[in-house]
Amino acid sequence: MNKIALLFLAGLASLATAADRKPNFVYVFTDDQRWDALSVVQKEQGDKGRFPWLKTPNLDRIAAEGIRFRNAFVVNSLCAPSRASLVTGQYGHVNGVTNNHTPHPEGNISVAALLRPAGYVSGYFGKWHHGTQSGKRPGFDTSASFVGQGKYFDCPIEVDGVATPSKGFVDDVTTDYASNFIKANKDKPFLMILGLKTCHGPFTPPPRNAKDYEGALARSTPNYGIPAIYAQAGPNSPKGKATDAKEVQTKLDIFRGINSVDDNVGKLMKLLDELKLTEDTVFVFSSDNGYYLGEHNLGDKRTAYEESLRIPMLLRYPRAVKAGRTEDRMVLNIDPAATFLDLAGQPVPTAMHGRSWKPILEEKSADWRDSFFYCYFYEKGFGSPLTTAVRTDNAKLIKYPGHDEWTEVFDLKADPYEIKNLAADPAYADLRKKLEAEYDKQAKAIDFKIPDYADKPAAEGQEGAKKKAGKKKAK
Repeated sequence: MNKIALLFLAGLASLATAADRKPNFVYVFTDDQRWDALSVVQKEQGDKGRFPWLKTPNLDRIAAEGIRFRNAFVVNSLCAPSRASLVTGQYGHVNGVTNNHTPHPEGNISVAALLRPAGYVSGYFGKWHHGTQSGKRPGFDTSASFVGQGKYFDCPIEVDGVATPSKGFVDDVTTDYASNFIKANKDKPFLMILGLKTCHGPFTPPPRNAKDYEGALARSTPNYGIPAIYAQAGPNSPKGKATDAKEVQTKLDIFRGINSVDDNVGKLMKLLDELKLTEDTVFVFSSDNGYYLGEHNLGDKRTAYEESLRIPMLLRYPRAVKAGRTEDRMVLNIDPAATFLDLAGQPVPTAMHGRSWKPILEEKSADWRDSFFYCYFYEKGFGSPLTTAVRTDNAKLIKYPGHDEWTEVFDLKADPYEIKNLAADPAYADLRKKLEAEYDKQAKAIDFKIPDYADKPAAEGQEGAKKKAGKKKAK
């Protein structure tokens, strides 16, 4: 056989191998990063962008080289429940995690364990935050994590459960652990999840970013300073009011921390390039929940307004996803588990509530969700009330069980800042009726209930006043 024929056959073999190769999965997510805290979003928003000075070049590169989901949401805007939903693809009333102080159950369904039969090795790195849960993270082959909130500098890291000292900024340290995992497993398919501590309070960027954006102000919004409906009751309720100011002060250390996130994402992307793994790696960037920065006179997250529900969601997979796409269909933080299994050729358990994005990534028309159910379970010691909601593509119904008088209906197309509550407006009775029906439908689809292991709400009338709607003590 001549040389040309041999080269041709070798090329065919190489193409076959590439086509058969299972994708690697890299999922990096921050803590409390709003959906619009990306410079690509700020640029798209133009004059409506709150943080026009923000620069996130590496995160923008993921969007430019892949797909940006413009309508990505969490099903519970809180740290541990969000992490549990990521790993299990389930709502908290099923996976057992409804608050930040509950350990992740060892017997839970796990995307990491379900990928193992397909030859995958898995690692979890960084923030886990299921109470003070210690040890190797459930379902994963290896982990380098920390207990609870950890700390930003010189944080002890548990390597497969063994306490190990560290030096420096915690996200730099856990990114290094994640990088070493990728290097060690470059010749086999892997799942790597990295939970960054940034940008959770106390907002503390590394020294290299400590002066970024010095003196910058955020643009105000129409709902800035207007108290949430559940925070308007009681003698100690916050007395916020709308502001005429076009610019307001904001927590700049949040955005300085996001610059460090961008640095570490850049390190991982460079490593994948160097190892020639970029083409075969599904790289996802997201956050565990949104965050209020004065909208509805709130800080923190938890409840069901847009600033809390919405998260950034970027995905790059050069081998199969066209670059530079934007997608407006609604995706949820319960979806990645199903998506990874589907892309790996593994069955998606019916017990998972999430849906695979494979048809979206392949640009195929598909019957897709046009609404979803949300629940924040009351948590002892915090002022945010038990909150349930249904969100459609253009409207929202928010309920506060035990407080029918707080019910809210918003026409999101006409009122994206959720200022005008239409719940009692006769002109919108049909809209409320439709949303009530959709609420019931979505609750039934996930067999929703408030489980016995969820914290019980405070006494009548105390939810709204306690801790000033969660602003004083954000966990």
